[in-house]
Amino acid sequence: MSESQEKVIILTGASRGIGAASAQYLLSQHHKLVLVSRTHAALDQLHFQYPDQVEVLAGDVSDFALGEKAVEIAVSRWGRLDSVIVNHGTLDPVKKVADVGVEEWRRAFDVNVFAGIAVIKPSIPHLRKSHGRIILTSSGASVSAYQGWGAYGASKAVLNHLALTLSVEEPDITTVSVRPGVVDTEMQREIREVHKGAMSEKDGKKFAGLKSEGGLLRPEQPGWVIAKLGVGAGRELSGRFVNWNEEDLGAFQEE
Repeated sequence: MSESQEKVIILTGASRGIGAASAQYLLSQHHKLVLVSRTHAALDQLHFQYPDQVEVLAGDVSDFALGEKAVEIAVSRWGRLDSVIVNHGTLDPVKKVADVGVEEWRRAFDVNVFAGIAVIKPSIPHLRKSHGRIILTSSGASVSAYQGWGAYGASKAVLNHLALTLSVEEPDITTVSVRPGVVDTEMQREIREVHKGAMSEKDGKKFAGLKSEGGLLRPEQPGWVIAKLGVGAGRELSGRFVNWNEEDLGAFQEE
């Protein structure tokens, strides 16, 4: 892994949790960031702290024009693009397939899949030039089943296959899908407090127990790995779905 050169990186879902941890790490290493979030307020402090390193783009990621705008900002401000980290996501709807509306699934895919493609597609010509990287924040739910999580798990599974597809279509770009583990974030709070009634009793107890017993990861643990992959992931990782803490990622893990 090489971090010697300052990179220009687009990071979505940057305002909290894993994304915020990734942003803080990258800024500490002097990289340039276009941070994408629903509102300016969550990221204005970072822009104030790092005016020469940060551009903020606020908007709903399901407005697919946002992706092209992010690329335009990066290239116009710093002249290139080295990495895209697709970190945003929604757990909703948490409902059984028998109880959910098709439009609710569509909304989940708009956010979790198509909004990612909307930023990746216009990035590709620039990432080819820089031999850049695309890092996708996936989930263990992409390969496991939880009651009520069908839309979330299925949409995250698409990201895993997208990494595979890009690895063969774009040999000059390294694309990696990352399983971040169970992290102490707002999504976990929603699982425990908002969605537990839609989940199985077993799964509800599992996530409540992880919180009460101190079993949740700090956002910095996977967040720093994801950030470091955005800077230095090697071609041998391209197309893979990797656990944040697996042995192959030892060079990227917290020092």
